[in-house]
Amino acid sequence: MKRICMAAALVLAASAQAADLPKEGSFDFTACWAGTSNLVAFSKTHWANTFEMTGSTRSNPPGGMFDKNSFRCIGTNASFEKKLQFLTVCEGVDRDGDKRLTHFETGADGKTVRRFVAGTGKYEGMIETSAGIEPLGPFPTAKPGTFQNCNRQTGTYKLK
Repeated sequence: MKRICMAAALVLAASAQAADLPKEGSFDFTACWAGTSNLVAFSKTHWANTFEMTGSTRSNPPGGMFDKNSFRCIGTNASFEKKLQFLTVCEGVDRDGDKRLTHFETGADGKTVRRFVAGTGKYEGMIETSAGIEPLGPFPTAKPGTFQNCNRQTGTYKLK
C-alpha cells in the first residue's frame, strides 16, 4: 500500500497556474493525500486491495510549477507470494481547470513505471522527462480502512 500511494502521488503533481507554460522546466513540490482502502486479507503472502484517494500539492517555493493543484487516484494493489503489483490512475487539476491524466503500474523489473496519458489546456502534449520521490511518511492511520501520506517530488518536464 505504501508503495502504491507513493506512486500515485508522484502521479499527481498535475498542473501549473500560469496559462502559458515554458516549453520545458523543473518542478519541486510536496504532495499530500488521504484515502480509503478495501482489503482482501487472504494470508500473509496473498492479499489485494482497491483504493481511492484525493490530495493536493504545494510547490517549493510557493507559486511555482504544480502549486496548489488537487488530484484524485483510484487503483489496485496485490501481493502474490510477496511480489507486489499495482495499477493506479490519477487525474490532477490546476486552478485554471486544466487537467492531467497519469497511469502507474509495476514494471517487469518490479519498479514503478509512470506514464503521462493525456492533458487538457496547457498540458496538452506534456512529456515528463524525469522525477524523483522522497517519502515523508508513513503517517499513522487515523481511522481503520483509511490512509494518509505525503512525499516531495522533484523533476523536469517538456512540452511538445
